[in-house]
This record gives sequence, structure tokens and C-alpha cells, in this order.
Amino acid sequence: MLEHGGRLRKAALEYGIEEADWLDLSSGLAPWPFPVPDIPLRAWARLPENDDGLEQAACDYYGTLQVLPVAGSQMAIQLLPRLRRAGKVGVLSPCYAEHAEAWRRNGYIVREVLEQEVDFFVDSLDVLVVVNPNNPTGLSLPPARLLDWHSRLAQRGGWLVVDEAFMDNTPQLSLAPFSHLVGLIVLRSFGKFFGLAGVRLGFVLAERKLLKLLAEQVGPWVVSGPTRVVGQACLRDVEGHALQRVRAEVASERLAALLGQHGFKPDGGCALFQWLITDRAEELHEFMARRGILLRLFTHNSSLRFGLPADEADWVRLAAAFAAFAKEGQ
Repeated sequence: MLEHGGRLRKAALEYGIEEADWLDLSSGLAPWPFPVPDIPLRAWARLPENDDGLEQAACDYYGTLQVLPVAGSQMAIQLLPRLRRAGKVGVLSPCYAEHAEAWRRNGYIVREVLEQEVDFFVDSLDVLVVVNPNNPTGLSLPPARLLDWHSRLAQRGGWLVVDEAFMDNTPQLSLAPFSHLVGLIVLRSFGKFFGLAGVRLGFVLAERKLLKLLAEQVGPWVVSGPTRVVGQACLRDVEGHALQRVRAEVASERLAALLGQHGFKPDGGCALFQWLITDRAEELHEFMARRGILLRLFTHNSSLRFGLPADEADWVRLAAAFAAFAKEGQ
């Protein structure tokens, strides 16, 4: 199992701090969960059905013609390699590590490529995987560039897989409207923007034939009845979407400013997190953890990802910790 953010219970045991006393900034989730509607008893008592309105709500929200709900986009990441024969896969890196791992586990030759290397390698690949906006760097690529890569891949029967887990704040950059094209697969995460990662819901956007093949791998009833109720309510909450986008954007800008004030100008970010490369990453991670503030540490490139504080008390606590770190370093 690869390491991920959000392992609060492990941190609580390691540092001897109760879970309730932590400020968890490690997972890149919106810290303002959407309200959960009342769940009717039939959602618990009956097997879920796929004509309850969830798929249509997702199509309306993402601006596409068809979707396949899955138990989190992680499920699709692990299953997509089963739909092709072994070949060469490029993964735009650094990014969410599960992508490269999934293709490697299924016998593919995986090359992790930098943004400036994609044009050189794309014509030799069978699949290209891009996280957009990227996690953890925050790099955001324009649709025209991605569609050019898709065209070059599709001419040879290849795929472009675009993980848009952090796209909700910038829907104008999404490839969802183009997901009917053969060879284009778009993954969307529900939990991050809606702040409800525990429901385990995601969507795959692609042409019908591929969705049918993937559905056979997913199997029946993969998304529970209660999850379908919650998902549909949140996807149709237009006023909630607008509020979430504004407060995430404001908080992300404030976080970038706070980091800069303490000598840690971010190297990237998006609406739900900021990313910092520093040779003091492990030291800062440890310092914050001893004060009950959990960050996401990437040891391979000495970087940290900061999620968004939820309220003013969290902002004050984070600022105070940075001030203490600076004072200790004097």
C-alpha cells in the first residue's frame, strides 16, 4: 500500500495527541463538507438501482453525455489497466503515485515523464496519464494541449487518461465535454470538492463502449444506495457549488500568502492546496506534527502539501506554529 495523506489515527498514536486535537491539512480535501441529506430507509433496505437520477445529476454537473459511477476514482485507476493489453504507459510526473503503480502492477512498461518531455515521448506511448490540475504540484494544463496529445494517441488506438480530481473550481478547463471521444478517459473525484471523502464516490467519463467494458470489471451495486442519495443531492446543489468555489479560492490565496510571509513561497498549488519544495521539509513536517498540525510530506523531492484551514481558529493556529518555527530557527 502506498502512503497517502489523511492518516490521522496513525499520527495521533505516534505523537500522543488525541485525534480531536489535530489540525489535519494533509489530504487536500475541502474542509467544509456539504450537508448530508436525510437518507430514506429504502436506500438502506434495497439494492441500489442505476436509474435513480445519480447518473443524470453527474452528467449535468460535469457537462457530459454519459458517466459510470464507481466507489471513488481510485477504483477506476486500479481497473483501467485491465482493459488493454500490456504496452508502454507514460505518466506525467510527479503526480498521484497510484497511477504509475496501477499500470506497473498489471505488467505495463511505465515511464514517468516531465511536462516538457511529453511531446517527445507521446508518439511512442500506448497510454498517457495526466493529473490536471496536478497533485501535488498544482500544474494546470490547457485543454487544447491535452486534446492534441489525445489526437496523437487516438490515431494509433491509444488512450489519454486525465485525472481531474481537483478540477471542480475550474470547470472551464475540464475535458468532460470531450469525453465522448474514443480514447479519452476522464476521472472525476466527488469527495475532494464536496468535502465528503468518506462516501467513496467517483465518476468515469468516456465513450459508451469503454464504459460498458469498465462496468463489467466494476460489477453490480458498487456504489451503495445511501451514497447515491448523498451524491445526487450534492451534485444538484448549485448554490452550494458557487459558495464552495469562492471560499476555496479565497482560502487557497490566503494560504499562499501566509506561507510567503514566513519565507516559504509556494512552488505550486490549486484551489484546494498549496505545494512547497524546501530542503527543510522533513524538519517542518516534524515541527508541525509535534504541535498537532498534520501536513503531507513527500520525501523523494523534499516537499510538503498544505491543505486548507477550515476556520479562523485554524488560521491563527497555523500562523502561530510558523512564527514558532521561525523563532526556533534563529
